Amino acid sequence: MSSAPSTPADWPTTGGAPGNARYSSLSQIDRNNVSSLRVAWTFHTGDAAADNKSQIQATPIVVDGILYATTPSLDVIALRADAGTQLWRFDPFAGRPRESHVNRGVVYWSAGRERRIFMSAGRRLYALDAGTGRPMPGFGDSGWVDLRAGLSRNVGDASVIATSPGVIYGDLLIQGTRVGESEGSAPGDIRAYDVRTGRIRWTFHTIPLPGEVGYETWPADAWKSAGGANSWAGMTVDDQRGIVYIPTGSATPDFYGGERVGANLFANTLLALDARTGKRIWHFQSVHHDLWDRDLPAAPNLLSVTRGGRRVDAVAQITKSGFVFVFDRATGAALFPIEERPVPASDLRGEQAWPTQPIPLAPAPFARQSMSVADIADTTDAAARRFSTLRHDALFAPPSLRGTVLLPGFDGGGEWGGAAVDRETGVIYINASDVPWIAAMREAPAARPTKAPYDFAGYERWRDASGYPVIKPPWGTLSAIDLNTGEYLWRSPLGEHVELAAGSPITGAEQYGGPIVTAGGLVFIAATMDEKFRAFDKSTGKQLWETTLPAAGYATPGTYSVGGKQYVVIAAGGGKLGTRSGDSYIAFALP
Repeated sequence: MSSAPSTPADWPTTGGAPGNARYSSLSQIDRNNVSSLRVAWTFHTGDAAADNKSQIQATPIVVDGILYATTPSLDVIALRADAGTQLWRFDPFAGRPRESHVNRGVVYWSAGRERRIFMSAGRRLYALDAGTGRPMPGFGDSGWVDLRAGLSRNVGDASVIATSPGVIYGDLLIQGTRVGESEGSAPGDIRAYDVRTGRIRWTFHTIPLPGEVGYETWPADAWKSAGGANSWAGMTVDDQRGIVYIPTGSATPDFYGGERVGANLFANTLLALDARTGKRIWHFQSVHHDLWDRDLPAAPNLLSVTRGGRRVDAVAQITKSGFVFVFDRATGAALFPIEERPVPASDLRGEQAWPTQPIPLAPAPFARQSMSVADIADTTDAAARRFSTLRHDALFAPPSLRGTVLLPGFDGGGEWGGAAVDRETGVIYINASDVPWIAAMREAPAARPTKAPYDFAGYERWRDASGYPVIKPPWGTLSAIDLNTGEYLWRSPLGEHVELAAGSPITGAEQYGGPIVTAGGLVFIAATMDEKFRAFDKSTGKQLWETTLPAAGYATPGTYSVGGKQYVVIAAGGGKLGTRSGDSYIAFALP
C-alpha cells in the first residue's frame, strides 16, 4: 500500500525501496565494466561550514528522473537526476533562527496527481509540493507540524527532532524522532501522521502508560518523567503484510539507570507494529536495562531466506554490539538460536544492571567484542598500564568510576549507515567500525538537584599518543554473511590510513555510512575517513574500483537509471573524525 514507486529505474526511498534492502536490480554497471566509472555530474550545495563542522549524511532519493536530497544547512533540493541541475530549493529556516543537526534524507509520497516530499528541520515536520518545493498549506500549520505536539506528556522546550526519514504506508507517514540522552528528555513516542492534513492518526508509546504492555518493566509512573526509547535511526515497512518494523534506542539517562530499575521496554527493541493502527504484533528487546547507549542504530532489512528447505520472509536487525538478529517477519520467531547469558553486575551504588543479555549463536559477531593486553597496538607501555586499571571483564561490563572498555565503541560496530541485503541470495553486507571507547562515570556534585548520583565522564575514543586507535588493526571492516546459513562468505578491511600503509596490511578505518548492493554483482560503499568511494565484487570481496571524493562520503549511496543509463550517487559532506567538510553530491556513470 506504499505509494512510493517501485520501478527498477528509481531509488524512491533512502533504503532503495520500502523493504530497506538497499538493493537494486540494475545491472548496466557490473563487475566487468565498473573500473570504467567516471563522474557524470557534480552538484555543489554551496553551504558547507567554513569551520569543517557541517556534514551531509543524506541518501538521495530518485523518482521519475528527479533527485531529492538535503544540504548541510538542511535546505531541500530537487535536481535533474541525469544532469545534476537544480529545479528548486527550499529553506526550512527562512524567516526564523537557523538550527543545526544532521539529516539522512527525505520521504516521497504520491496519489494520483498529488506528489509530496516530507522532511524535518528542527522540531518542524514539513510537507512540500514535489513539483515546486513549496509547503503544502493544508498540512498542519501552513505546511508543517510541530514534532513536540501530541506526545504522551508536555515536554516543554525539550529537544524533539527527526534526523532520519519516516516511512509511508498508504496515506500515513510513520515517523520517529531523536530526543535528548539525559534526565528530562522527551519520550520516544512513534506517531503516524495523515499525509494530507498532518493530523496524528495513531501513537505507540515506547515508554508504556498504565495498562499498556511493558508498563511493569519500569518503576511506577515512569512515563511521567522517563525519556528516550525513541526511534532515531529510521524504520522499515512491509507493504504486503502491513507491518512496520521500528528499532528503538536506549532510555534516558543513557549510562546510569538507578532511577529506571527494570528491563525498560520498549527501549532497545525491534518493534513490529500494525502499520494501519500502531498495534503491537511482536517485539524483541536486544538489550535489557541499557547502560551502554546500545541503541538499535539502523533501520532493519527485509529479505527472504531458505531454512529447512522452505522460504521464510525475514527481518534482519544489526546492532552496535556487532550482532545480527534475524527473525521470521510475521511471528518474530528467531531464525538462529538466541541465549540469555549472565552478565556482570554494576559496582555503582543504586544501579541494578539486568542479570542477563540476549546473545545470538549465529551469525558470529561482525566486530570484535573484547580485547586483551595482547591486542594493544601502542608500542609504549602506557596503554597497557591504563588497560590494567580499566574494567574489561565482559561485553556487557557496566560503566564504572575507573572506566570500562567498550568494544565495539559507542558508535558501533553497526551504525546508522545500516546494512544491505541481496534479495536474490539472502546475503547481508555490513560495514563496521572496530575500535574501543571508554565508558567512565564520575560522582555528581553533591549540591546539584538531580536524581542521578553519577555523571557520565564524556565520550572518549581510546587512542594512542599518535592519535590512532589503541587496538591493533583492522579498525574498520566490510563483511558478507549468508543469512540462509549464518556463515561468513568474506570479511575485508575497509578504509586506509595511507601514512601507515607502506608494506603493511590494510589498516581499515573508522566509518559512517553504509553499503548498497546491485544485480551487477557489486557492493558500493564510501563511509571511510580516507575520502574514498569503492566498489567490491559482492561474491568475493575483491575491490574492483575506487575513486577519491572531494570530502569523505559519510553517507549511504544510491543507484538509479534515467534514459537507460545507470548512475551511482553519493553525498561527499565530510565533517566527521577530523576530516574536512564538503558540499557535493556526485553521480558516477559509465562513459
